[in-house]
Amino acid sequence: MTSTSTPEGLTRFNGLEESAARAALLDACAATAWVDRLLAARPYATVEDLYAAGDAAMGELTAADLAEAMAGHPPIGRPKPGDPTSAREQRGMAGASEELRAEMLELNLAYQDRFGHVFLICATGRTGEQMRDALRERLGNPPEREREIVRAELGKINRIRLARIAGPVEEDRTQEV
Repeated sequence: MTSTSTPEGLTRFNGLEESAARAALLDACAATAWVDRLLAARPYATVEDLYAAGDAAMGELTAADLAEAMAGHPPIGRPKPGDPTSAREQRGMAGASEELRAEMLELNLAYQDRFGHVFLICATGRTGEQMRDALRERLGNPPEREREIVRAELGKINRIRLARIAGPVEEDRTQEV
């Protein structure tokens, strides 16, 4: 494969029926406005074009759209049962002590009380302690600042998930996120 050819996974995504492509994108981000924007721009010539469309759509999300996107994410430390994406992304909490789990639950509840939504962080590659420390730090943010951090974190998560959608077919089941 040359560098100018379209990756196999992106070709597969471009060729999906709209309902299947919608389902794949909703797995990446629960905001229907984001999904609609990405669907409308298909087909993508390169993975970078897909990322750029995802980033642009993220920048255009309203507060209601962000709330819809956040509703698709479980609290840190409590991945959705039976959801391999959620479990993989929150792997840093997998071996956490009961003490750390209890602290994360308490901090998550305080965060939800303060901001009205789940604490959202790109958990990929972070330890439970790093996520706890970030949550502690962000609890002190003003709501406006926190909304922008959430938008940035959601953008990181979406890029990782788009990479899985558009990545090489042989990596779909094994690629670590």
